[in-house]
Amino acid sequence: MKYNKIGHTNYEVSEIGFGAEWMAEKTDEEVEKLVRYCEKEGVNLLDCWMSDPKVRSSLGKAIHKNRKHWIIQGHIGSTWQKGQYVRTREMAKVIPAFEDLLTRLQTDYVEFGMIHYVDEVEEYNKIMNNEFIDYVRQLKDKKIIHHIGLSTHNPEVGLLAADNPEIELIMISLNPAFDMMPPVVLDDYFENDNYSEDLSGIQPIRSQLYQKCLDTDTAITVMKGYAGGRLLNKKDSPFEVALTPIQCIHYALTRPSSKSILVGVNNIKELDDALKYQTASEDEKDFSKILTTAPKHSFLGKCTYCGHCAPCPLEINIAMVNKLYDLAVIHDEVPPSIQEHYNNLESHASDCFGCKKCESRCPFGVEIIEIMKKASVLFNK
Repeated sequence: MKYNKIGHTNYEVSEIGFGAEWMAEKTDEEVEKLVRYCEKEGVNLLDCWMSDPKVRSSLGKAIHKNRKHWIIQGHIGSTWQKGQYVRTREMAKVIPAFEDLLTRLQTDYVEFGMIHYVDEVEEYNKIMNNEFIDYVRQLKDKKIIHHIGLSTHNPEVGLLAADNPEIELIMISLNPAFDMMPPVVLDDYFENDNYSEDLSGIQPIRSQLYQKCLDTDTAITVMKGYAGGRLLNKKDSPFEVALTPIQCIHYALTRPSSKSILVGVNNIKELDDALKYQTASEDEKDFSKILTTAPKHSFLGKCTYCGHCAPCPLEINIAMVNKLYDLAVIHDEVPPSIQEHYNNLESHASDCFGCKKCESRCPFGVEIIEIMKKASVLFNK
């Protein structure tokens, strides 16, 4: 296992991390089996955003036996209310929820206290000027958290966080579909030493974020590296070609400042599929041969979140709505975390009145208005 140092901290995290969000339906024994396997294979980074008491307790029973092995990203602002996950900034709920996390994980500290998902610039600015950040700072002063991190899906928020010296780690959703403006030609991998802001195919704001993280030595850990599994099969991939877990992992880890990818796994086989990256050949890692040889028509009619549809007169973040819709629709039911992300957007698909200005700007002929109608029904908002 290869390890990468997080900024100016003393922590080195495994390239492959354990994203434990799929542990909700597992028994304590199944969770412990996965945790022991992670330890055996050198996986040492654990992200716990989940507020479900059962998940927290199962993880705690497993990791407390070898607590010093683990570097934990513990989220502040993820709560369990009336039997479901709710993200909140209400301190009367934030504080007991984080204390519950520590209790159930059977630890009195976490290495990284993560300000739990912040997807709007306005919300970020509020957090950095109110009692929420005061609480986070108190936790750090008391060494209950050793460093401050933040999770987001919005590169605009990521830029602000990377420019904030208090924040040493950003967890962000990152994969080819979220990152690129196709059609794409990748002549080389996106390595730090040949990084350029003009590298074709990457959304400009993403390039700015990666450059800012390099400049400020802010670490990135990656979530949604497989786009919820969408990139792993031809039917759901926006490129109409399937990537392998190894290719997705390589793409994530070759972004500047990327230190680890948190893979969500249901079992040891899925974990092994990710761990094969450690011994994969350069040919197996090569994602460019897939993306550059994808059939041209694969881009037509499929949203790749490029942002050309903006601006919307009603300020709907069309690319984000489409992204969340695509992530949700592949499940039998909308996952609570995706529903919460959608709920917290400033404008929703139901606000769309069908002016079609977005469609006139879309380079891939996406029927955006139809997607807005479907998203409004799916998310009931």
